[in-house]
Amino acid sequence: MNSENREAIGLCNQILHRRAEVPKNETNAQRRKRESRESRLWVRGAAVLPADWKLVDVCDQGADTFEFLYNECHSGRRFVIRSAHNRAILKGHGDPADCETGYLRDYARQLPEAGRWTLQVTSKKETKSPKKKGKKRTVKRIARMATMAVSMAAVQIKPPSEKSGEYEDKPLPMWIVRVWEISPPPGQERLEWFLLTNEPVHSFEDAYRVVGWYEGRWVIEEYHKSLKTGCRIESPQFEEEDRLQPCIAVISVVALTLLRLRDASRRPDAKERPATDVISDDYIAVLSSWRHGKVRKDWTIHDFYYALARLGGHLNRKNDHPPGWIVLWRGWQELQAMVSGAEVAKTFIRKCVQT
Repeated sequence: MNSENREAIGLCNQILHRRAEVPKNETNAQRRKRESRESRLWVRGAAVLPADWKLVDVCDQGADTFEFLYNECHSGRRFVIRSAHNRAILKGHGDPADCETGYLRDYARQLPEAGRWTLQVTSKKETKSPKKKGKKRTVKRIARMATMAVSMAAVQIKPPSEKSGEYEDKPLPMWIVRVWEISPPPGQERLEWFLLTNEPVHSFEDAYRVVGWYEGRWVIEEYHKSLKTGCRIESPQFEEEDRLQPCIAVISVVALTLLRLRDASRRPDAKERPATDVISDDYIAVLSSWRHGKVRKDWTIHDFYYALARLGGHLNRKNDHPPGWIVLWRGWQELQAMVSGAEVAKTFIRKCVQT
């Protein structure tokens, strides 16, 4: 992803994983030693990336394992990982023998505020599972302009008391950046992130840059929505792995294309930027011919995007919402059939001329 405009530019790696069947009586010690445990996927996924400080690995709470933190600290890349655990820490980057001990979140909540900014929060409805056994609850988040604050400090993450994975039993130096909402509305859960990073953070500007990197993780969420909601990646009924993998590979390319197209259509320059920046000439020629009865080589991203949505059933009325993933997928299926038909027709005509 391009960090300047948060535009998806491709897939570096993608692992197809099926959860392993494990014994119901598996102990924690057995789970930690098991090669198929899902926490190892993070290490596998990042293993193909180069050691380049220009790259920033951005991960959600699932990546907060000491094994992955260890690999990231020795990767040669920068990282931002949302913390999931109140880990044991050493305060500061000094000699471990001289550093005061504590716990990550407790320490972060005591740090002085470094600065504030305003964040537009969208409404959201989600189902949350309780930490202890019980019924799930539905949480509604209201749209609002939230005042956010940030604090930061140097810490060393101590290795867990029970080893799980491959790493050295040494503290890992990094920075903790805490982001939280000032005075959330009554009845609303406070927005709060704890971000671990190896990017030096000494000022508000440094911390705000790290927060911006993490906010870019939303592009990954949208890619998964494009895969599941739009391209319906769970609908193919192949039962054999050797047939399912190529199908998922092709759908992943389509999902990335639709994601790039949708994001580009929302940018201020969508009505000036040529559609060929995102889509190939053949698709533009076929869709513009369907829309206007002739090939339009001057189409912008905005023109192509809304024509594709119209092909999928979007009416584009004044009060209609922007096209969603399902509409875009329907339009793409129709367009793909039209492009394939045009290619067959070209081949047929060429052969007729030759004979």
